[in-house]
Amino acid sequence: MEKAIKELRLILTVDNLDELISFYRDTVGLETSKEWHEEAGNGIILDAGRASLELVDAKHAARIDQIEVGGQVSGPVRLALRVSEPVAKATDKLLAGGAISVAPPTTAPWSEVSRVKAPDGMQITLFATSTLTD
Repeated sequence: MEKAIKELRLILTVDNLDELISFYRDTVGLETSKEWHEEAGNGIILDAGRASLELVDAKHAARIDQIEVGGQVSGPVRLALRVSEPVAKATDKLLAGGAISVAPPTTAPWSEVSRVKAPDGMQITLFATSTLTD
């Protein structure tokens, strides 16, 4: 049976588009799928390879924050990126590119993780392993 949904895309409306393109494309390493510059506005689609939607209740979100950061700090949306290099190395790369550390690399029950805040304020969890198959 063919899947009904072929792609999940998260759309962020931002005021500092050029800075965030530099961060997410050049620092994080997402690849440009499409970019446009029009009188009606500018935008870019950055390909992360595979997307999933993780839904958790407030109690579990607080548990995740407690494990990864030591206390509840995230809002209703947080990005989680599985990295191909060691989490510490990926964290250092994002920090050098303008991210702010929220919590250093640590071992959670599900993976090695770290938490940073992107220049747009988005919290990003970097993780090493996933329950999803490649």
